[in-house]
Amino acid sequence: MRHNLLPVVLSLIAGSADVISFLGLGGLFAAHITGNLVILAAHIVTGQAASVALLLSVPTFMLALGLTRLLAAGLERAGRSSLASLLLLQFLLLAGFFVLCVLAGPRADPKAAIAIAAGMLGVSALAVQNALVQISLADVPSTAVVTTNLTRLTMDLGDILLGRDSAEVAIARRRAQHTWPVVLGFAAGAALGAWCFANIGLWSLALPAALALLALLLSLRPVAARAA
Repeated sequence: MRHNLLPVVLSLIAGSADVISFLGLGGLFAAHITGNLVILAAHIVTGQAASVALLLSVPTFMLALGLTRLLAAGLERAGRSSLASLLLLQFLLLAGFFVLCVLAGPRADPKAAIAIAAGMLGVSALAVQNALVQISLADVPSTAVVTTNLTRLTMDLGDILLGRDSAEVAIARRRAQHTWPVVLGFAAGAALGAWCFANIGLWSLALPAALALLALLLSLRPVAARAA
């Protein structure tokens, strides 16, 4: 149950956090770092001033990925599972993202220091998520990269419908069963995040933070069951 539900919850987190940060923080993507690169390049080429948050988003994402890998390596050396610890870290980062955005006010200035700091917490949280999927979850597609997942899903559906090798068709079917819930989850998270932002502004960041707490509880559930 955990392995079926957890990737969907993570994709909901990524979709909702991405659209809320984009709408509320001057076009900053928390998860879609490619989008930040494209906007940054467009600003530079057209001579427009690039925001500090956009400039910081890529190195912040990379730094958070590196630190997450170091943390996971330390946990592995200590003989501890990395999943719950990394999910806890993501929850704390998203909670900080939410708190700082609320403190910034209903009409936060994306150029203000508090908004920039909040955005970097959001970017770091999604970097942790990208890392933990590769480190701690086996056979789970990326929960924050829609383009790659849509490409893989479409190719697998083609193999299922047109493939002649039964073994390859079985592999494609199994992979598609893992991929489509994540694609749907991201889309649903983006739609729900946009709806929440339209109604309550940056308070809507409570949604990805709450989902991160749910993901953490899902990761702890098997441990609690064994302890009982």
